[in-house]
Amino acid sequence: MTTLGFQVLEVAAERHAAAPTLIARLRLTEGSGEVVHAVALRAQVRIDPQRRTYHAAEREALLDLFGEPDRWGTTLNSFLWMHATAMVPGFTGQTQVDLHLPVTYDTEVAASKYLHGLADGEIALSFLFNGTVFTRGTTGFSVTQVPWDAEARHRMPVAVWREVMDHYFPNSGWLRLERDTLEALTRYKSRRSLPTW
Repeated sequence: MTTLGFQVLEVAAERHAAAPTLIARLRLTEGSGEVVHAVALRAQVRIDPQRRTYHAAEREALLDLFGEPDRWGTTLNSFLWMHATAMVPGFTGQTQVDLHLPVTYDTEVAASKYLHGLADGEIALSFLFNGTVFTRGTTGFSVTQVPWDAEARHRMPVAVWREVMDHYFPNSGWLRLERDTLEALTRYKSRRSLPTW
């Protein structure tokens, strides 16, 4: 039976994607000596805000999410950031694979609001893995599940988040508008032949 271990080596900004994306570089280690033909890997990525400290400006920026700091003992809890998937090609022993993490600038999404509220330091992340492992069995292929307790922690520098946002949205912000307001702005832009917003 396969014994898989997971480690997040780094999380970096992807500068050549169609939309804002981070890349988590994973190391998978198979400890039983079996040949792994493939892994259909799924990951739940969680933000663990209770695993870091916050200075005054950050505490103010996070009021919307967690309330007053004197309540943070009960409100500062781990929360879901995203789900991600990857197909891991065959390997023996260990391999590395990139897990693509699509991100958004939308500050109405709790995770983005949290990330935009941080000035520096690190973002504590938990990666909870599951999926299907394909190996060679005695009579052909064998299929097993990634164990439910397969996880890894990583501390991503806030600078990485800032880098990906600055690359895709340089010197700009994002604001959600009512549909009729957006349509009026689109007509205004078209009538004046403005190339950008």
